[in-house]
Amino acid sequence: MPQVFKIGGYLVYFWVNENDPLEPVHVHIAEGKPVKNGTKIWLTKAGGCILQNNNSQIPDRQLRYIMQIISARHEMIIRKWKETFGEISFYC
Repeated sequence: MPQVFKIGGYLVYFWVNENDPLEPVHVHIAEGKPVKNGTKIWLTKAGGCILQNNNSQIPDRQLRYIMQIISARHEMIIRKWKETFGEISFYC
């Protein structure tokens, strides 16, 4: 799975071939290695992010910090999404 970046022991990544049609832009987060049902975060058109689920059970404080970094790296994530999937849509 394409790794977008790493925060401490957490990987922020895309899960390829997840759905057809392609879901709106989002990232998954898991500790150590990518897992299919990792924590999922939607990116918004306005530059923020929304928690879809916390399947990786990341502690709240750590999750808030990771989401701040995702928002700060929004443009870079969008660029990598386009390079990986060739198209983009937003959840909201």
